[in-house]
Amino acid sequence: MSHLITLATCNLNQWALDFEGNRDRILESIRVAKERGARLRVGPELEITGYGCLDHFLESDVCLHSWEMYAQIIKNEKTHGLILDVGMPVLHKNVRYNCRLLSLDGKILFIRPKIWLANDGNYREMRFFTPWMKPGVVEDFILPPEIQKVTGQRLVPFGDAVINSLDTCIGTETCEELFTPQSPHIAMSLDGVEIITNSSGSHHELRKLNKRLDLILNATKRCGGVYLYANQRGCDGDRLYYDGCALIAINGTIVAQGSQFSLDDVEVVTATVDLEEVRSYRAAIMSRGLQASLSEIKFKRIDIPVELALMTSRFDPTVCPTKIREPFYHSPEEEIALGPACWMWDYLRRCNGTGFFLPLSGGIDSCATAMIVHSMCRLVTEAAQNGNQQVIKDARKITRSDDDWVPSTPQELASKMFHSCFMGTENSSKETRSRAKDLSKAIGSYHVDLNMDSLVTSVVSLFEVATGKKPIFKIFGGSQIENLALQNIQARLRMVLAYLFAQLLPWVRGIPNSGGLLVLGSANVDECLRGYLTKYDCSSADINPIGGISKTDLKSFIAYASKEYDMPILDDFLNATPTAELEPMTKDYVQSDEIDMGMTYEELGVFGYLRKVEKCGPYSMFLKLLHQWSPKLSPRQISEKVKRFFFFYAINRHKQTVLTPSYHAEQYSPEDNRFDLRPFLINPRFPWASRKIDEVVEQCESHKASKLDIMSID
Repeated sequence: MSHLITLATCNLNQWALDFEGNRDRILESIRVAKERGARLRVGPELEITGYGCLDHFLESDVCLHSWEMYAQIIKNEKTHGLILDVGMPVLHKNVRYNCRLLSLDGKILFIRPKIWLANDGNYREMRFFTPWMKPGVVEDFILPPEIQKVTGQRLVPFGDAVINSLDTCIGTETCEELFTPQSPHIAMSLDGVEIITNSSGSHHELRKLNKRLDLILNATKRCGGVYLYANQRGCDGDRLYYDGCALIAINGTIVAQGSQFSLDDVEVVTATVDLEEVRSYRAAIMSRGLQASLSEIKFKRIDIPVELALMTSRFDPTVCPTKIREPFYHSPEEEIALGPACWMWDYLRRCNGTGFFLPLSGGIDSCATAMIVHSMCRLVTEAAQNGNQQVIKDARKITRSDDDWVPSTPQELASKMFHSCFMGTENSSKETRSRAKDLSKAIGSYHVDLNMDSLVTSVVSLFEVATGKKPIFKIFGGSQIENLALQNIQARLRMVLAYLFAQLLPWVRGIPNSGGLLVLGSANVDECLRGYLTKYDCSSADINPIGGISKTDLKSFIAYASKEYDMPILDDFLNATPTAELEPMTKDYVQSDEIDMGMTYEELGVFGYLRKVEKCGPYSMFLKLLHQWSPKLSPRQISEKVKRFFFFYAINRHKQTVLTPSYHAEQYSPEDNRFDLRPFLINPRFPWASRKIDEVVEQCESHKASKLDIMSID
């Protein structure tokens, strides 16, 4: 006999400390879930406050306002009729916990604190919360007086428990608990819990979604059961983009999956599942039955006199289980097109900005940034054409447009809010100037083309008057320090001009009631890692969409965009040699980024991954690369490259302290303010590690010489 139940999970675009906005999005998700006949609704982690409050969680106001919003949610009769799983911080016995509050018909069933906290990478949950270190333990929680008046309850259970309805059992885990070796869902499943919810605040990284889905599918394949995954989506006010993808799985298969990237603030995912499938699946695995009968972990049941199934006594031919579907993944190129674009839209609409300003150099990095803005314009236009009223309202507000205006093309939207500028000097080529102009025309940005030689000359002349010395480029006989200073002058003046134009261009264009534009940076993750950028140059901006993306991935994205968006002009950027164009060009010399750096972008990606993800210092990195890069490179060549990388990484660490806030997309991001916590004053020679590397090189060369001697004797 079938035992059908409809369940709902959701992606919500919550915003840190936006209590009323977060409340309204929660209420909307509940409305949709009820409309679709769901008996259980689960939302993202800390959805009432927004996940990314960081040190604001330490403020007592946050707990107070969370209870105030929660009271408004559960006393609203429109939220009754289904079990609600809502996330917020809770103070219990003067200890702050990251909690799930489960309720039904305006009554709190129990509060479940998070057991295992995320405390690495981008996450610092133990800075704000304490883990519940009492598995299986439940205590009494005294509700705040205001909530007692709403629910009529004084005490509710607090701790590691599950809900027992008349026909099934429901348990909950939170985000990081899915990723731990001993996940709570294992013990829950062995104790007969059939439906498990997971509320997450999981951020996007390129190629990360498959790991998340693998964990969910493998969990339900091993344990059996129904798994509801909810996630936050959008820019929560920081460098991360939470990428949604709420889903419902049963017995190792997906029956419903939400979108990963979208401009919708609320997306509800529902499915009708047959609990008899869970029971037969589990009962057929003999080893599972033995483990379940021997398991010593028994969860306290919170009994509710409610039957959740759609029908038990009669058959209804109009209701059937949701069909199994294959998981959906975006390609890395699509992730680059969509993730940063959604992040930028959230940032722009929530900071009351009037648009973006981008120094468009004619190189591939600023080209990629411009194309991400174009992708954003495509998403906004498509959503507006599909009738998304929130997107239409935000677009009108940003562009200061009339109440009846709706963008019809990405170029029309870009013409109102995207501004670009080519800041040329005598060192700029005609090709880069032309590429910048052609790209601007293709995407519809308001473009300014200028020469700044007089500005550069004035600064150099001022220095000469003040000191009596005039620096000259190396190619004309100057020293390395003169050469570098002359390059940096150009780069830093571009930053000054960028902010000047960003403030005044809307005024120049006569846009009414306009503020300044957000300045976009375009330094990729590899250049940030190597420090191949000038401090406070045009890499200094308000936000940087590509600061966490590698050069290799950006090239793949541009190749994808060329075909997907039918823009052949992008091929010219792909085929151009990466150059800063800060030194004079002659018939014998053209500045090249990779020659300047002493390493290729591909090599930089390898160095970055080994340093951050594999946790390699100079010596262990050298040993790994000795196996990977031999015999293409000799041990001495590999050692020189490793030493060179760590030297420049170390001397440029100070630059990471002032990096423009960037979209986090890569595991080896060197972003200093949150993700990559390392000192910025390091001995760049790494003397002890270097000596150990030299010893291995000498051993390799001695071994090779010995082999050659033997061969010559033979």
